[in-house]
This record gives sequence, structure tokens and C-alpha cells, in this order.
Amino acid sequence: MDNRFATAFVIACVLSLISTIYMAASIGTDFWYEYRSPVQENSSDLNKSIWTDFASDEADEKTYNDALFRFNGTMGLWRRCITIPQNTHWYSPPERTESFDVTKCMSFTLNEQFMEKFVDPGNHNSGIDLLRTYLWRCQFLLPFVSLGLMCFGAVIGLCACICRSLYPTIATGILHLLAGLCTLGSVSCYVAGIELLHQKLELPENVSGEFGWSFCLACVSAPLQFMASALFIWAAHTNRKEYTLMKAYRVA
Repeated sequence: MDNRFATAFVIACVLSLISTIYMAASIGTDFWYEYRSPVQENSSDLNKSIWTDFASDEADEKTYNDALFRFNGTMGLWRRCITIPQNTHWYSPPERTESFDVTKCMSFTLNEQFMEKFVDPGNHNSGIDLLRTYLWRCQFLLPFVSLGLMCFGAVIGLCACICRSLYPTIATGILHLLAGLCTLGSVSCYVAGIELLHQKLELPENVSGEFGWSFCLACVSAPLQFMASALFIWAAHTNRKEYTLMKAYRVA
């Protein structure tokens, strides 16, 4: 094997490993989107009601988003979290005076992941919003497809190393290309879904939102997958081409 191809193969493996780690971390963390809100009043009955509804298993889309808006919420693919402000009397007895922050997270069940989204969030009589429904499902499924494709590509790459041949890595490159497209699709679906949600539910005054570091990891993972794909395919194709020319020259 030519040193050029071996070097390209090693670099592609490193890029693949980094993108896999980034993608796995992105899927497993809860900071795809973050809200920043002012500190709520400690004695507010409304805040207590929102907290209770957020922790309920029957919380609908509007209910948990209201809590995310008010309590510095964060969203992941699997979970939603809110942070209780310091010295919140309805959460702890008034006699406790020390300052503390409490983070409460609730996981999305599989039924919630595949549940229909409504034109008016929280209003089941407003009709199904098909666009938001399928955007949500794609943003949840595509990262797992991407991770699975990269793992399958890694198995093929390992077989190529055992066989001491670069040609099977063309399949690895194609799988990484598909994985990159899935990651890019997931990121695009998430951005579109968030924008459509904020058109339906406007952010309260003094509340801001921004994409978090989990989302950034997914964004970085996609170009790494594309670069690894290009290197795998180039190394395999060029090495195969040179081998064929050399074999033809020897026969001649």
C-alpha cells in the first residue's frame, strides 16, 4: 500500500472517530436549544402550577414549552429540562435561606416522540400540523441512523484492514457520506422545527433563545463525516486504479 493512501486512510479514520464521538455526545445531551429568562418571583402560584404541569406525564407541547420559557429551559432530543431559581419558596420551605439551583428534567417517551403536532400547540381540536410532526420525527430518528451508518462503516473498514486492502473502504466512504447527509438533515429539521414552533408560541418578553453546544456538536460532526467520506473514497478508488494500471503493465 502506498504511503499516500495509508496516510489518507488514517486521517479518515481519525475524522470518523471524532465525528462519532461528537454525534454520540450530541444525542446524549440536553443542550440542543437553550432559553434565557429573568428570575421568577419566589411566591408566584403561577410558577408553582407550571412546575407541576411540567413534571406531569400528561404535559402537552404548550405546557412544557411555557415552563421552558420561564425557567431557563434546555431541550435535547430525548429530554427537556428547567432550572428552578434560587430560594424558590414553593419548592423548598421558607426557613431554608441558602441559595441553590435545582434542575428538573423529564424524558420524552417514544409515544411523545411520534405524537402528532397540532396547528395550535396544546389545542387538540386545531388539526394536525403535518410539517412540524414529520420535522420532529426526522430530527429524532436521523441522528441514530447517522450513528448506525458510521458504526457499520467502521466494521467494513476493520475488515479492510484485516484483508490488507483499501478497496472495501469505498463502501465505508459511501456510508459516511450517507451518515453526513442524515446528520445535516437532522440539524436542518431541528432548526426548521424550532422556527415554526416560535411562530406558533412567541417567546415572552425578556426571554431569549439560542442553539446550545449539543446542537453545535451535531453541526461540526456533519462536515467531519463528509471529509472522512471523501478521503475513504479517494484512497480506495485511486489505489485500485493504480493497482490495475500496474497489473496491466506487468501483463504487457
